[in-house]
Amino acid sequence: MIKQALLTVSLLVFGIWGAVADEAAKTYVAGTDYDVISPPVRAVDQDKIEVAEFFWYGCSHCYAFEPMLEQWKKTLPADVSFRGVPAVWQDKMELHARAYYTAEALGVLDTMQMVIFQAMNVDRKQLSSQAEIAALFVANGVSEEDFNKAFNSFGVKSQVSQAVATGKAAKLEGTPALMVNGKYYISSRKAGSQANMLKVADFLIAQERAAAGS
Repeated sequence: MIKQALLTVSLLVFGIWGAVADEAAKTYVAGTDYDVISPPVRAVDQDKIEVAEFFWYGCSHCYAFEPMLEQWKKTLPADVSFRGVPAVWQDKMELHARAYYTAEALGVLDTMQMVIFQAMNVDRKQLSSQAEIAALFVANGVSEEDFNKAFNSFGVKSQVSQAVATGKAAKLEGTPALMVNGKYYISSRKAGSQANMLKVADFLIAQERAAAGS
């Protein structure tokens, strides 16, 4: 009985490690699990392998993805950089993109990212005006003067224009989506799930690292 139990435990352990090894060795296929961007989009960070996320604060799928993404970002090695790219295909989304870059410019993105997500997805606020967005920032410790100055700045407006151009160049179809090194586009539709999006991203990061090393 003891030998049989030990054999069963051993088989289970080997089975688990085998599954882990299979997952680590899994190959993802262009056109099936992700798309190749042609021509490639120029990465902002040329010194690292850049991962970008296309998102919209009003997207419930993005809101659900955010905690998972935040945990994944903590595991990224030093040779990988990450940036957010707000999606813009409606006028109101342009306001939300400006809110993102305003938070970044004021150094409060870590705080405001989930605040804005929750305002739109939990509190059901439309955030359809500068005044409504300003009130949210003020409620979280930002002076209204600083907010308005950043929100209306040339720098923030330029970043929004660049985000729009990046989305078009990547042939953005929906959110959330990931882009690796400006070359590869990952959607949950092709990856199969949001968790798989991150696995595909890990695979492509490793592929880019290997290519750079060779």
